Amino acid sequence: MRKRNGWLLATLMATSAAAAQQRPAIDLNQLGFEPADVKLAVVRGAGTKALPWLLLDADGKAVGKGETLVYGPDASSGAVVQRIDFSGFRRAGKGYRLSVAGVTSDPFAIAPSLYRPLVRDAANFFYQQRAGTPIDAKFAGSAWARPAGHAHEVAGCFSGVDERGTVWPGCAYKLDVTGGWYDAGDHGKYVVNGGIALWTLLNAYARRPKAFPDGSLRIPESGNGVSDLLDEARWEMEFLLRMQIPDGVRTQVPSGPLGAPKPGRPAWEASFPPFAEIDAGGMAHQKVADRNWTALPMPPQNDREERLLYPPTTGATLNLAATAAQCARLWREVDDAFAARCLTAARRAWAAAQRNPQVYATSSFTGSGGYGDNSLSDEFYWAAAELYATTGEAAFRKAVTGSPHFGEAVRAPGWSFTAPLGTITLATVKTGLSDAEVQKLRATLIAAADGMLEQRRQNGYAIPYKAQGYPWGSNGDLMNQAMLLGVASDLTGDSKYRGGIVSALDYLLGRNPMGTSYVSGHGVRSLDNPHHRFWAHVLDAKLPGPPPGVLSGGPNDTALADPVAMQLKGKCVAQTCWADDIHAYALNEVAINWNAPFFWVAAWMED
Repeated sequence: MRKRNGWLLATLMATSAAAAQQRPAIDLNQLGFEPADVKLAVVRGAGTKALPWLLLDADGKAVGKGETLVYGPDASSGAVVQRIDFSGFRRAGKGYRLSVAGVTSDPFAIAPSLYRPLVRDAANFFYQQRAGTPIDAKFAGSAWARPAGHAHEVAGCFSGVDERGTVWPGCAYKLDVTGGWYDAGDHGKYVVNGGIALWTLLNAYARRPKAFPDGSLRIPESGNGVSDLLDEARWEMEFLLRMQIPDGVRTQVPSGPLGAPKPGRPAWEASFPPFAEIDAGGMAHQKVADRNWTALPMPPQNDREERLLYPPTTGATLNLAATAAQCARLWREVDDAFAARCLTAARRAWAAAQRNPQVYATSSFTGSGGYGDNSLSDEFYWAAAELYATTGEAAFRKAVTGSPHFGEAVRAPGWSFTAPLGTITLATVKTGLSDAEVQKLRATLIAAADGMLEQRRQNGYAIPYKAQGYPWGSNGDLMNQAMLLGVASDLTGDSKYRGGIVSALDYLLGRNPMGTSYVSGHGVRSLDNPHHRFWAHVLDAKLPGPPPGVLSGGPNDTALADPVAMQLKGKCVAQTCWADDIHAYALNEVAINWNAPFFWVAAWMED
């Protein structure tokens, strides 16, 4: 039975999570395993003495046996865990189960091409998130069909007083910003965050241009003779291009980052810098979004809030420069006119960012996320890398090699730290860099991947991720780390990285202390109530739940910000700070920048 009260559900989840540590349970990938891959299950709550286990076939016949490997107390899950490694068993089949300590696991399969349906569903998430167009039952499924949300979206700039009491002047123009992807569970469309999600899909295409041919995905453009993955990416790219300000426009923007708040005052009361007038031509608006937050549920076609362009930022402008340059490279000989349009936009954006290098985002508006970022050297490096890879021009080479991020130690990318995207491009696309420079960049990526593999030994669930301090969107972070493992595998040919990627997907699909698949429609117990205004069947029976292939943001013990998460405070650790509750936006929202690396990794596995 679904609970309408998120606080009550969170309390029940916390109680059940604590109780789960007291009785034995077997956590494993609820889809199963490919025959030659590592096959690992985790037993929690069965003590610290090694135990015999059996692998049963669909008829209950024992086809494998062994003894558990004791890990012991695990800080990431708060449980005492043991592991079952049955990697040596490779016989394909369905309905397998593990049995140990008097309990039997969920059934699972061993099969080749296990992830193929998952890849297609993860890609279809982006079609389902499209704005400005009807979502057709033919491509989305009848339950998820809906009229267009925010069709013919012509928006003007925010003017008036924000949450801090700052008066914004607005602007004298409007832009047609129809299209793009809704960012998450709300109806905001963001250039920052849209950028990294778009880059990730385009990078998946660049890695295997023939992997998603015309007709391979469920989208309206199938049949046009172009890769379906490029078609989906173009929906967002067109929107980002529309967010660029025309030449000759001057506007008022904050003259610097927010200052520190006065002693004893909350962070949101940080002092606001004075306004300065700039030449904004070529810059990109940070976002288009509602003036005020809409209620749950709220199908996008029913949103009656005023839609507004929010001020341009250097960060958004560099996201546009990077992705438009990437677009220009990948659409050559596919659609030369579109490639040329993208390159023109990328050059304009780069020039605008050079003129205005410190126009920062502010989180002082209600109704949408801020995506504020006061450190932009990584965005400058990323944009320069994409422009250099596309044009080969000396000015961009100089910007790349002169950046502090060129050759630095790599960590997983995210919307606020995009330097690794530039390094991946420079390490995998032929440019004018010397062999020594390319090898240096590749070495940083491989070293980062090796460090992530080491993290598997530091947590009981053996995933390439840290043991404690799970942030908002930890599942997305895990997928970005897995993506780096895939890059390292491509660069080296070393199969050890595949084991790390398998472990990351195992965790998402059920090998976690919640015993839940964080991917809707895939697994025995899967995500059902994400924080989303349309996939909201728990609040309105006429609305659907999530379509298959949607990734939850996942456990979060560092920012327990919503009412549901607050109820878990002090009652959970790292991997158990999660609830499948529509009100739990800090734990269970969805987002394009989380589903994008999830798609990349699943597509890598299908390769």
